[in-house]
Formats: sequence, structure tokens, C-alpha cells
Amino acid sequence: MSSNIDIYHQVAEGFASQYNALKPEEVHQSWRSFWPAADALVLDIGAGSGRDALWLAQQGCEVFAVEPAKALRELGQQQTATLEAAQQKPVHWLDDRLPELKTVLQLGLKFDLILVSAVWMHLTPAEQERSFRKLSNLLKAGGRLVISLRHGDFNDGRTAYPVSIHSIEQLCVQHALELSFQQQGTDAMGRENVQWQTVVCTLPDDGSGSLSQVRHIILNSSKSSTYKLALLRTLVRIADAHPGAVLDSSSQQIILPVGLVVLYWIRQFKRLLDGYNLQQNSDPAKRLGFQKADGWDLLTHLAADDFAIGALFTGPDAKALQKLFSHCIDTIQQGPVTFIYQKTPDNPLFAIEKKRRTATDTVLIDKDFLASFGHFIIHQDKLWQCLRHYGCWIEPLLTRQWVDEMAKYQLNKARALPLETYYLSLQWLEQKRETAAVRDKVMKLQQQGEQVLSVWSGSTLKQFDIDHCLPFSYWPNNDQWNLLPCTANENRSKSDRLPGRDLLQHSRGRINNWWQQANTTQAEQRRFFTEANLSLPGLTTQNNDFEQVFEALQFLVFGVKQRLQVGEWQVG
Repeated sequence: MSSNIDIYHQVAEGFASQYNALKPEEVHQSWRSFWPAADALVLDIGAGSGRDALWLAQQGCEVFAVEPAKALRELGQQQTATLEAAQQKPVHWLDDRLPELKTVLQLGLKFDLILVSAVWMHLTPAEQERSFRKLSNLLKAGGRLVISLRHGDFNDGRTAYPVSIHSIEQLCVQHALELSFQQQGTDAMGRENVQWQTVVCTLPDDGSGSLSQVRHIILNSSKSSTYKLALLRTLVRIADAHPGAVLDSSSQQIILPVGLVVLYWIRQFKRLLDGYNLQQNSDPAKRLGFQKADGWDLLTHLAADDFAIGALFTGPDAKALQKLFSHCIDTIQQGPVTFIYQKTPDNPLFAIEKKRRTATDTVLIDKDFLASFGHFIIHQDKLWQCLRHYGCWIEPLLTRQWVDEMAKYQLNKARALPLETYYLSLQWLEQKRETAAVRDKVMKLQQQGEQVLSVWSGSTLKQFDIDHCLPFSYWPNNDQWNLLPCTANENRSKSDRLPGRDLLQHSRGRINNWWQQANTTQAEQRRFFTEANLSLPGLTTQNNDFEQVFEALQFLVFGVKQRLQVGEWQVG
């Protein structure tokens, strides 16, 4: 498909002129009864010059437009820029493509309508199958997938592959969608050798069975320790907090850096074992498999929150950390990865592929380090989507079941601990919301005579608060990009709400300026971008552009709002 993309890029002006000459309501008249309602969430794939994206946004839809041809995408952005001037919802443009849709998948959104207009014929049969699977996973229950099928060759160098309603029918059966509508049509541009068919596929319900599967593991699966719960809770946390960590999702599986799984595994057990001294298996005389003398025991002076993305370890701590990671990988592989399966042990849900590596004297916990230990594989991408979209329901169930398991263990029972202690031990981050480093940075800048502004109002700060842009109660995260200076009144007023769309856009310059003002040294920028590139959707590990971080922040705020239904706040 890349050669086709090159042609669309090189002849962008010509294609845009052709597309824009046609009225979208006429092009899409055949499936009018399925047109989305106002406020629908729409994904326009192969958005081209932005004609359809603009039309859909003008109907009140929230539109994400995917276009891989750079010049065509830029023309589309120019055309849809008029929406903001008219105070209408903007179109969100993405550089992505079928069948990968890597950036789209990282958004964690489910769509009411996915429009794939004049694209399908550019995909090979194998790519059509991969694309359909991914698109079906991006639909809300009741959501529609609209695909136009072009019949007829090209005479300008573009390539086309066979398409048919029959193949779409087969894909619908395989992926539990209903073929709700099909119609044959002529070419709107009057080309005699070109014919079109339009199909509408509907997802009748969430249908994957993954939520029931997760519930079974949590409630009914036998457990001699808390390992299974720990692994599931780790994956829920990563799915929610680190969409940028996925290394590959091109086949029907998700590949993560196994080191990231280990990092959150350690953070959980550090607080449970060293912080609260809580028994975690049925044998009170037996230590956990990863508690070894050359790893865990040499790091007892560190707290759970010291094992953070962007943290630097040197000397003996670096050596012990690498040993601990290896021990944890062995424990996870021999324990929950082996014993969490679908129906029979020869059908596991997870796998680990270890890599050989040489220990280093210094360790920076970043994506390269976390991936250096190998891969953690989730065999069913639908399971990953389930963890991502239903994490806010799965996490409390996991926590409650973990508390119940711990309360049964002999040593814990003998201590007659209050229920609150168990729940406190399972917090991902300390309740005090660690903002001290950013607070100290503001004070230091003020002492140096620099002016620090509230990111929300632009007022000069004297007394100040540090706000979590994404509310801590919904999305516990103390990364530097998420901690922003503001007035105390603004912080209290915002409370546990997200910044509204207009407020976030109006604050864009101040947020970017704050990030640059607070991160001037090489070490500060390294920490900032390491955290951001792993936590925010669509960023590469090499990204060092504050503006790109802001773009990704906007997508994340929108995704959290959609998934968790969090309220919005505007400066009063």
C-alpha cells in the first residue's frame, strides 16, 4: 500500500480537487439511514482532503481523521481548520494507516461509526483480513463499520486488489458482526469502468467474551498465592497508563516489554512485602519466588515509588535491580503465565520470550531497558482491549479479591488487621500525591526571579498549587507532564475533573512554556520525555518535542473522558 500512499502524496492537490468537487451527502446518500447522530464518535480512515471529516464534524460528530499521505493530510487539516474559527468541534488528524492503526489503537477509544471510503481496494486480501479484525475491535456495541468497495482498475500507477461483498460477509461471520446493509452504485465522477458497492456492518454487542474470561480468573481460578491477581492487575495498569508501551500489535496479539510488566510487579509487591509485611501465599514459611539474596534483599532500602520510569540506578543498586528483574521474569513465567489459560493448559493466554543481555553498571529505566529483557505476549488482542476499556471496573474487582485472599492467610489473620490496611497496601501510588519535586522546581524558579504562570489562567503565581491535569483519583500518575502549576482556587475548583477542550487548547502555549521552563537540563528533559513517551499515545521512544507531547496529551484527555465519563472543568 506504501506505493499508493506515495502517489496520493505526490498528486495531493489533484486528488483533493476531485474529492472536494463532490458533495459528501450525495456520495454517502445510499446509507443515509445509518448516518451518525450528533455527538457520535467517528473514525474516518483514508480521510484524504478532509471532505467527509468536515461534513461529519459539521453535523456535531467528534471526528478522528486518519490519513497516511502527508501532503493530502495537510490539505485536509487546512480544510477542517475552519471548524475552530466557527467554534465547532475540531477534527483530530492522525498520521496512521491500515492495517496497523498503531496510533488509533493507542487512543483506547471505541467508535460509533468507522468510515472506510475508497480505501479497501488498496489492501491485499491478507491486509483486508487484518484490517477488519482491528476495525471490529474499535467499534462500540451497536457501532457501524461502513466500507465502500471500488470495482475497476486504475490507469495512473495506483494498484488495486480484488474486493467483494462475499469476502466482507465472511469477515463479519468471523468477527461476530452483522452485515446490516449493502448496495450497488455508479461512480459519482461518471467513470464508466468504475462501479461501487457500499456495506454497513454492525457490532450487536461487545461479544468478545473477554470480560467474562477475566472475571473467571479473578473469582473462580484456583490460587495458592496472589500471583494471578498480581499479573492481571499489572496488565490492567499498563493498558490504562501506558498505551505507548505496545511494541507490536500487527497480528492477533499484543507485545509489551516484559520489563514493564516486571516494573509494576515489583511496585505492587514492594509495598505489600516491605511496606506492610503482608503474607502473599498459603505457606507462611515460604518466601515468594523472586525474593532472592542477590536482588530483592539488596534493595530493601528503596520504596515502591523509587521503581519508576525515568529513575536512574548506579553501582550495586543497578546490579541488584537487574538480578531482581530476571528473578521476577522467572517467577511470572513459571507461575501465572503457565497457569492462566483458556480451558486447557495448551492454550495459554500469555507468554514470555526472554532475551539474553549483559548486565550494566548504570541503569536508566526507560523503554529500551524494559525491552532489553524480552517480550511479554498477550495472545488475544481482544483481551488487551477488554483490559483497556473495562479497567475501571476490573481494577476494583481485582483489589477486592486480593484483599479477600490476603485476609485468609495465616500470618495476616493472626494480626487482626483492619480492612483499611489491606486496601492501603494495594495503592499504586502514595495517597499524598507526590508533587514535591515540581513544587520545589516552582519555588526555585521564583527564588531566581523567574515569573511562573498558572497554566490555566495565565496569572502570575505567588502562592500556588500543583494540579494533576488528569485527575489523580481517576488516573493515578505523577509524571512530570501531568503536574502543572496553578492557583490554589483553580486547583480546588477543578477538583477531580478534566480540563475542558477549549481550556486545554487555550492553555496550550502556557503548558508548553511551563514544560520547557521546568526541564532545562539534559537530565530533566531525559526524565520528562522518558515518562511521556511511555505514557502518552502515539509517541515514539525517540520523541523529544514538547509540542508532540501536548498533542498526545489532548488525545489522552479525550480518551479518559470517553472511557470513564469524567466531568470537564473551565476556568470560572
